Amino acid sequence: MKKIIECVPNFSEGRNMNIINAITSEITKGGEVSLLDVDPGEATNRTVVTFVGEPEAVIEAAVRGVKKAAELIDMSQHHGAHPRMGATDVLPLIPVSGVTMEECVELARKLAERIASELEIPVYCYEAAAFSPERKNLAVCREGEYEALAEKMNIKEKAPDFGARPFDEKMARTGATAVGARDFLIAVNFNLNTTSTRRANAIAFDVREKGRPMREGGKVNGKPMKDEAGNPIMIPGTLKATKAIGWFIDEYGIAQVSMNITDMGITPLHVAFNEVSRAAAARGIRVTGTEIVGLVPKRAIIEAGKHYLRLQQRSVGIPEKEIIKIAVKSMGLDELKEFDPAEKIIEYKLEAENNKKKLVDLTCIDFADNTASESPAPGGGSVSAYMGALAAALGTMVANLSSHKAGWDDRWNEFSEQAERGRILQDKLISLVDKDTEAFNKIMAVFAMPKKTEEEKKLRAQCLQDATLYATKIPLETMKTAYETFDLLESMAKTGNPSSVSDSGVGALAARAAVLGAFLNVKINAAGLKDRDVAEKILAEASEIAEKAIKREMNVIEIVNGIIDKQ
Repeated sequence: MKKIIECVPNFSEGRNMNIINAITSEITKGGEVSLLDVDPGEATNRTVVTFVGEPEAVIEAAVRGVKKAAELIDMSQHHGAHPRMGATDVLPLIPVSGVTMEECVELARKLAERIASELEIPVYCYEAAAFSPERKNLAVCREGEYEALAEKMNIKEKAPDFGARPFDEKMARTGATAVGARDFLIAVNFNLNTTSTRRANAIAFDVREKGRPMREGGKVNGKPMKDEAGNPIMIPGTLKATKAIGWFIDEYGIAQVSMNITDMGITPLHVAFNEVSRAAAARGIRVTGTEIVGLVPKRAIIEAGKHYLRLQQRSVGIPEKEIIKIAVKSMGLDELKEFDPAEKIIEYKLEAENNKKKLVDLTCIDFADNTASESPAPGGGSVSAYMGALAAALGTMVANLSSHKAGWDDRWNEFSEQAERGRILQDKLISLVDKDTEAFNKIMAVFAMPKKTEEEKKLRAQCLQDATLYATKIPLETMKTAYETFDLLESMAKTGNPSSVSDSGVGALAARAAVLGAFLNVKINAAGLKDRDVAEKILAEASEIAEKAIKREMNVIEIVNGIIDKQ
């Protein structure tokens, strides 16, 4: 899975578009990150920028943006409605796919250190990246805002985590920055079959984490109760990590519960939908649909689709687009307007913007034609990976058919788990189709490197060895993954729908071809490795996999023929 993180810096300029454009141009320089949104606010004098990409590229883009903001924004002259303490006020990193929160925390702290050391801007770490519990709260880090920085620099307990020094002329201009790591915030509205804002608010108070004020006698019109410190006593809602209110939308003519899910690991989207639906029903109201505001990570929609499939006792090992369709229909994501995954799901939007054509995006005919052309890539390695993907797909198909077979309802989960495993293998092998061709292209790129000087020759030779080793390891990975499909195929041959047993057999034949085909690529690439110890170790591992694959294929075919002969 490709690693993607989102960065949402808030810059203390919302009126001068020349400055805003200069900052965003610096962020997107090089084209390695995708700019998803720029939202300037005149009253707040603040601009929220959203961009995504692979971790290293995002970090570099963030540093460039912070540097440019420090050059163009003078905090000593800044005025706006929003709390702020720096030219780049806050800069959170958010895991989108293939990245854990722990990794984002590490990235955020390293970014904070770089901003402080390279740009001489004091940095506080907040949210998950905080070094102390109290600094998880951004308000604590930003206490007193820009105007309090001079005093805070002289107080150890209030000094920044990185870049602490006496307040000087440069700090007076740049202010301080808060760098954090947090989960993706999902902004979502739940549509109600009512026009009552009061009823919508009541539902919001039922579910939001903050809840509602406790009132004397438990009466709606009772006096709000307070604790000894004079703070309102709250009755917590049922959903952690959520904020919500009710409102009426003129455009649609309905009331909605508007919610921010601040940690979808604690409260997934589908859990919020189900709980709002329950709370609404308790008040005689129905949730008719859901509106996602902005973008949403793919995992939120996939988790929802799998949840509803399991409720239906259906296999979750189906194509991604079908899982998404179930999620859309189950939560009514298309009630008010079309839900286009290519526009609403971050990973899909990023892929579309990169617009990089992959081999696996070709039609079957085009893939065959590309293979048959004069170009040496795609070649046997990519074809082997694709044969492995077809092997996994056949095993998954038998599992899905078995899961849905009449009279086998009590076994749906058994086959669903097998199908889900098959989908994982299929997806990995599909990715290896393009990786194998990329590996070949890396070697070809080395041949274009200069070799006039001794230094250039030395660098070229090392790069060639690195590229050759990579090109050897990719087909080895294909072998390992294709071999894993035998467990699924053998299981489906033994326990799956007998009517589809021949498909398990064809899958075994494809798996064997994938393993042995990739083995040929391992051998031919390993021959070019100068480090023979490494080469021999790889060849020994590959040879063992190849031998086992031949035996596994024979075993599956024997099972398949035995069942066919009895029919």
